[in-house]
Amino acid sequence: MRKSVKSLLFLGGILLFSLTNAQTNQNTLTKEQIEAKKKAAAEEKARLPKPYHPEANAEADIKNAIALAKKEHKNVLIQAGGNWCIWCLRFNNYVQQTPELKQIVDKNYVYYHLNWSPENKNEKIFASYGDPGGKFGYPVFIVLDENGKQIHTQDSSVLEEGSGYSLEKVKEFFNTWKSKTS
Repeated sequence: MRKSVKSLLFLGGILLFSLTNAQTNQNTLTKEQIEAKKKAAAEEKARLPKPYHPEANAEADIKNAIALAKKEHKNVLIQAGGNWCIWCLRFNNYVQQTPELKQIVDKNYVYYHLNWSPENKNEKIFASYGDPGGKFGYPVFIVLDENGKQIHTQDSSVLEEGSGYSLEKVKEFFNTWKSKTS
């Protein structure tokens, strides 16, 4: 009896090890697969529009966005990130190519792309908004009211779905933080 229990435990251990090892091998990408994914991401990044401008005077641009928002009774939506960030480019493209989202943004927000890159980190501006990129990564969204007061910071990862963004989650975010007077 003792021998049978030991044998069963031994076989059970081997089976568990085999299943765990098979799962690990299934989740491990080959060097070729990793390179293929990198190449696909680089190709996608190359064809997407580049909305960030490292050379821009972000402080002046945001002041102008606030003035326009006040005049039009809209909020300011700042999308912080950079042209190096595939998720930043995907979000911008998603909004621009999804008529329902573009309409919500155009009607309710002055939309600005705040650059963060090695060429221009806009440290003073990011610090004034609580360094949201350092907390959440990029893209990160900063919503200002028409007077320039920061009313919300949004982590973009909660808006993701698969290798893109969720229409329902993005719509809810935009509709929640739009101006009540627009």
